[in-house]
Amino acid sequence: MRKIRVGVMGAYRGSSMINYCAAADNAEVVAICDKWEEALEKQKEAHKDLAITYYNNFEDFIKHDMDAVVLANYAHEHAPFAIKAMKAGKHVYSEVVPVQTLKEAVELVETVEETGKIYDYGENYCYMAGPYEMKKLYHEGKIGEFEYGECEYCHDGSRFWESITYGEPEHWRNRMYSTFYCTHSLGPIIHATGLRPVSVIGVESNRNERRLKNGAKSAQFGMEIVELENGGIVKSLHGDMYRDSVWYSMYGSKGRMETAREDTMEPVFKDEASNQIYVNVDDYPEQYKLPNEVEKYCPMRDMDDKSKMFGHAGSDFYVMWNFIEKIKGNPQADIIDVYEALDMFLPGMFAYRSILKGGIPVEIPNFRDKAVRELWRNDVACTDPEIAGDMLLPTCKTGTPKIPMEVYEKVRQKWMIEKDSETGHANVAFSSGASK
Repeated sequence: MRKIRVGVMGAYRGSSMINYCAAADNAEVVAICDKWEEALEKQKEAHKDLAITYYNNFEDFIKHDMDAVVLANYAHEHAPFAIKAMKAGKHVYSEVVPVQTLKEAVELVETVEETGKIYDYGENYCYMAGPYEMKKLYHEGKIGEFEYGECEYCHDGSRFWESITYGEPEHWRNRMYSTFYCTHSLGPIIHATGLRPVSVIGVESNRNERRLKNGAKSAQFGMEIVELENGGIVKSLHGDMYRDSVWYSMYGSKGRMETAREDTMEPVFKDEASNQIYVNVDDYPEQYKLPNEVEKYCPMRDMDDKSKMFGHAGSDFYVMWNFIEKIKGNPQADIIDVYEALDMFLPGMFAYRSILKGGIPVEIPNFRDKAVRELWRNDVACTDPEIAGDMLLPTCKTGTPKIPMEVYEKVRQKWMIEKDSETGHANVAFSSGASK
């Protein structure tokens, strides 16, 4: 069978997907699109031996003869491009997040249903070895029925904010609300259990000093307390905590399993913490004994030798492999479809509505139901003034802070210095399509 022909929009974050296609035996990259010419030049140099066509606008790019499109553009712009791509006959792999508004969510779901094209949400944290092993064990009944979970994606962006916002006052990262970027934390729990979220309570920090000094207008961190359809509860935490943490824990009726904390790992292995797992279960809870033996191991997968060169602890490889195999018709391909993508994202959106209402419980709609979708068809509430109009939301519960332009000028100057020296996170700046 021929290779799946893939086009990638976003030449920086898309690099991992481009590299997958360049090395894979089931896909090939045939087109790359980015409005930043310097990013295209870097890709041309890196892949000069491949037959790739380069575009600086989406309208021409989407006409290219290809089977699928990877969307690695700005996080708040994925839905409109995904809709255009599917209507143009392409399968879609969308980076996080899936939508910015509920209106977009309705249109995205209906486009998937109408076109029949594959939509795969690229929540790569679900495919890290530890969280993916938790999914396997849960469906084997290892910990019994899900009762409680905790998940964290804490990343102190203040250390490199200039490299991912470039001093742009209206960059999506500068105006996002505290619970917007929630699927790196909540996603792996949803994917592991397969349970739908039904209600949420939102909480956000009263502090945002580190963010304000870099031009970001949201609270420092946000939290969702999510009820799942079986009555289980999940606490999801994410934001600019002073120490990084990617961590997942699940309690069931027979025990607990969790990934390693970064602080438990040797410094050289800290990025691999989510690839180690602890399992503490008892098949006879009525005869609970102490101490209980704890299994501690690093799960191994068949293609780990191929995934090691890819980012996010190898998960970038697995998420792309599953997408391509799904297109090819492989029944074993494990993707995140549009409904599950919204199950991961809507808790954050509605948690923020809870926050603005004083922290009351808020119901999370199920967009599998056409009647439910109709209720939200015209809802454009968000923090993007170009989209929201008179439904514009403040960036935190106390309102949208006023940040002097001098702050953004300092951030941009710092970015320019780093860009020229190509140090640290500066390479992110070479693409207007960086979504991470």
